[in-house]
Amino acid sequence: MAAAGAAACAALLAYAYYLQYFEGQDPCPLCLVQRGFYYGIGLALLAGAIHGRGARWYAAGALLFALGGLATAARQVWLQHLPADQVPACGPDLFFMVENFPLARTLQLLLRGSGQCAEVHWTFLGLSIAEWSLAWFVLFALYALWLALRARRAT
Repeated sequence: MAAAGAAACAALLAYAYYLQYFEGQDPCPLCLVQRGFYYGIGLALLAGAIHGRGARWYAAGALLFALGGLATAARQVWLQHLPADQVPACGPDLFFMVENFPLARTLQLLLRGSGQCAEVHWTFLGLSIAEWSLAWFVLFALYALWLALRARRAT
C-alpha cells in the first residue's frame, strides 16, 4: 500500500519538474522546500514498501514529512492571499543564499518566503500550485496516518 503513496509523490515531483523545465514556472523558495518534503514522504513510503518490517515507523516518518510540507504550503497560501501592500519583498534566490549565507540564515529565509512566493502564475480549477500542494499534503498526512494505524493493528 505504501508503494502507491510513493508513486503519487514521484508523479507530483515529475509534474513540478515539467512545469519548471517545459512551462517556465521557476519555483520560489517555499516551492523548493515543499519539494524536499515530497521527496521525504516518497522515500519514507518507498522504504516502508520495500522493507515491510517496521511499516508503522516508515508511515510515521512520512506523516512528519507531510505535516512539514503542510505547514510550508499553508504559509505560501497565506502569502498568496495577503493584500498586495503586505506582501514581503522578493529576496535572493536559493543559490545565492547557499553560497553567501550561513545554513541557519538560509533556512530562515527559505521558510519565511518572499514576494516571489506570493505570485500566482498557474491555476487549475481555480487553485494555485500552493493550494494544490496544501491539499496533497493533507491527503498524504491522512494516508500516512492510515498506514501507521493499519500497521499497528497488524502487529
